[in-house]
Amino acid sequence: MTSRERIRTILAGRAADRCGFWLGNPHRDMWPILHAYFGTQTEEEVRLLLKDDFRWITPVDPYKHPEGHAVFDMQRRGVELSAAGAFTDCETAEEVHDYEWPNPDYLDFTETVERLDQVGDFYRAASFWCPFFHMAADFFGMENYFLKMYTHPDVVHAVTTRLIDFYVEANRRMFEAIGERGDAMFFGNDFGTQLDLLISPDSFREFIFPYFKRLTDIGHAYGKQVILHSCGSIHKVIPDLIRLGVDGLHPLQAKAANMDAERLAAEFKGKVAFVGAVDTQDLLINASPDEVIAEVRRLKRLLGPAFVVSPSHEALLPGMKPENIEAMARAAVE
Repeated sequence: MTSRERIRTILAGRAADRCGFWLGNPHRDMWPILHAYFGTQTEEEVRLLLKDDFRWITPVDPYKHPEGHAVFDMQRRGVELSAAGAFTDCETAEEVHDYEWPNPDYLDFTETVERLDQVGDFYRAASFWCPFFHMAADFFGMENYFLKMYTHPDVVHAVTTRLIDFYVEANRRMFEAIGERGDAMFFGNDFGTQLDLLISPDSFREFIFPYFKRLTDIGHAYGKQVILHSCGSIHKVIPDLIRLGVDGLHPLQAKAANMDAERLAAEFKGKVAFVGAVDTQDLLINASPDEVIAEVRRLKRLLGPAFVVSPSHEALLPGMKPENIEAMARAAVE
């Protein structure tokens, strides 16, 4: 099997010739450490050396506004999560519609197509990131966003609708441009903390999941497999995510509450593919390579065969030992 065939098979819920492997997307400060350890010079050299099956291709600055405007101007008044934004004081849906929302006519995917044409026979996750949950939180300020779900639900729905209108159309245009070059719609919204969901399951079902479904639907309409990235403890809503059309769950934050491999395997194996699960909070930092190999083998037994071995957070940080990353990859492709 080629890498592309392998991951397609796994995301379809079937057994491949082996589990898949994705190195993730190491932090920029981690790459020099990896290059020094492996004697490489480029990111692709590292991925080839580790038999990485997965390539994540996101559009780089595709929004070409004639006056240089950003896609979204959230008008934030600070850097903290609770900082006020454009809709902090908004009280009516009409005010939301008066905001200058992005025009998809300014999108240009020429660079994305060129990058995909240079990818070898690897699985291609290629779509907009679509972090609409976080974007809404930034527009309101996170605490205010959650409060407005109770005090001004029509305003929250209006903002979320406009965000999703743009992301659905942006992905539609991107999928038209890239054709069969891409395999997956991979997008992220961190729904959980280390201990639980950020809001109640009922709030997710009212304010998030109807819009989430529009994204999974556009991916499937273009024949793309849908992979959701969500850090944290999302155990309570995994059945909802499966019902809404998610084909693969990433990154399976191993140390978050109720996200251990035993529980995930017992409750959801055969219903969704798993991507991730190799602990980045302790294992890849403090363990020995032999311990990493043993853990990856355990995860493969529990979560396989529809399993892509990968870090439990894709942004590998400098504190992680390169010898442990090598051990993870070696055990993944056994």
